[in-house]
Order: sequence, then structure tokens, then C-alpha cells
Amino acid sequence: MKRRAFITLLGGAAAAWPLAARAQQRKLWHVGFLSGRARPQSIEGDAHGAFLQGMRALGYEEGRDFVVEWRFAGGDFQRLPALAAELIALKADVLVTSPAIATRAAQQATSTIPIVFAYVSDPVASGLVKSLAQPGGNVTGLAVQQTDVAPKQLQLLKQTLPRFARVAVLSNPSNAGSAVLVRSVHAAVEHTGLGLVPLTATTLPEIRTAIADLKTQNADALMSLPDPFFASQRRQIAEIAIEHRMPTMFGDPDYVEAGGLMSYGDRLASFIRQTAYYVDQIFKGTKPADLPVQQPIKFELVINLKTAKAIGVEIPAILQAVADQVIE
Repeated sequence: MKRRAFITLLGGAAAAWPLAARAQQRKLWHVGFLSGRARPQSIEGDAHGAFLQGMRALGYEEGRDFVVEWRFAGGDFQRLPALAAELIALKADVLVTSPAIATRAAQQATSTIPIVFAYVSDPVASGLVKSLAQPGGNVTGLAVQQTDVAPKQLQLLKQTLPRFARVAVLSNPSNAGSAVLVRSVHAAVEHTGLGLVPLTATTLPEIRTAIADLKTQNADALMSLPDPFFASQRRQIAEIAIEHRMPTMFGDPDYVEAGGLMSYGDRLASFIRQTAYYVDQIFKGTKPADLPVQQPIKFELVINLKTAKAIGVEIPAILQAVADQVIE
């Protein structure tokens, strides 16, 4: 080959290299994750790590295909608007949020960036979406139907406690996003004809005082509503309840693994993992308004026999037999 022809060929190849390189390049997506919970020591070892697991299952590799900016409010919900603003300033392509109050903060901060919520009770009544089938706007995700869960939780307590007649329901008044949930659970209690003891607490000392006072209010059991702050204090809540020999019911098995008596519901991790499906669809061009809100229907019954023994409660054999997990 003549020198001139070789140089021409080489020049043509060099010109084509950038085009080939660009064709092989992947877009690096930026995901902003806004949580009301405390930052865990390890993302992978926490419920939030389920999002990364879900993305890997869909073929995405962190660092190659996407990066996540994590923001945790640590139970201080007043921080959520500023944290949402941070994620928007970082030009996140999509926001993943949990719980409802974090979703509301994100929704108020942007009407254009897609938002996927991981765990919200009745997002229609909360005003986050127009309907489950057609969310509208820039928000969609996964919802829990507490009106289905709460009656079953009460039924399980009644099967366990022969003289069950009065239940205390613990909620966090600083979590404005749980207002709809509080109303629905209170209505479920009243519908069953049980006595209701409404409890509110925003700090661990308030939780301790509230639980310590339950015997004087003739409460037979305590139901704790989902809340990021309560989740961060789940071991302490369990210990206080055991100290006062108070049976407890939760929605997330994580509480029972921390020492609670029983739970009926779905793991937060399972909701968070499924948000990866929505994120994948948004990456592929689907608008949140066209992605219906899903309501997982797989609920787990988890029982802690060690706690039952500590507080003097005998778990019926039938419940042990049908439980998804029994901790001994």
C-alpha cells in the first residue's frame, strides 16, 4: 500500500472512532432517593438496598448505568423539602421516595421530574395521584391498602388474646403523610366494636411514657402504625413493650425481628425493590402518568415466640402453623 493511501485510510478510521465510541456509550442515569428514615450504616444491608437489588435484576449496573444520590431525613420531616431541593439541584433524572411525606415534599419541589413512591397508604386520598389506574402528573409508585391489613391485624390479635377488647394505636403526629392512614385504622378498630386508645409520640421518651401508661387505660395490645422514626426505634419500642408485658402488632416483619410480638403486612424492602421496575420504565421513556399505581397483595404473618414467652402470651398452634416465619 502506498504511503499516501495508508495515511488516508488511517485518517478515515480515526474519524470513525469517535462515532463508534459514542454509539457504544451508555447514558449514566441519576437517581435521587429521598427517605424519611435514618441513614443506615450499610445501604446494601438495609431495606433501601433492595432498590439496588431490583436494578441489578433488571440488568442495570450501578456506576455504569446509573448512580444514586441518597438523602435521609432521620425522622426529622422538616428536613425533607431541603433534601428534595438538593436532589433536584443535582439534576436527578428520577426521584424515588418513601414514605408519603417524603413523596409530598418531592411533589411540591418539582412537577417535571418523575417521582416513584415506594410505600404510601391510599395515595388517592392523600392527593398524590388522581387515581390508581391513571395517576396523572409526574408521580406514581406502590401503595399499601391499609384498610385490608388493619382488620386482619385485629383479627390475629383477637385469636391470640382471649380477652382482647381494647387496642392502643400508636402514630406520629409530626408525620403529616400518615393522617389518612391514622383515620383508616381508627375506623377499622371502631368497626370491629373494639375499644380504641389513640396514642401519639414524636420522641423515644414520649413512646416510653405512652406505652408505660397503657395498663392504666386498660389496653390489651398495641398496634404501631408505619413511620420512619418508629422504624429507627423499633428495637427500643419492642424492649419497652416487653418490659410492660404489652403484646404488639406491626405491619413490617422488621419490627418482629427486632423483638415485636407479631406483624402482618409486607416488608418495606419488597416495596422498595419493586420501584426499580418503575425506574426502568421511566428510563425507557414511559411517563409516570401512564404507569398505574400497584398494590402488592402478598402479606406475611411473622411471630416472635421468644417475645411471646417473655410477656406471658401463648400463641395458638394454628397461627404458628400458618405463619410465614416463626422466630424462636
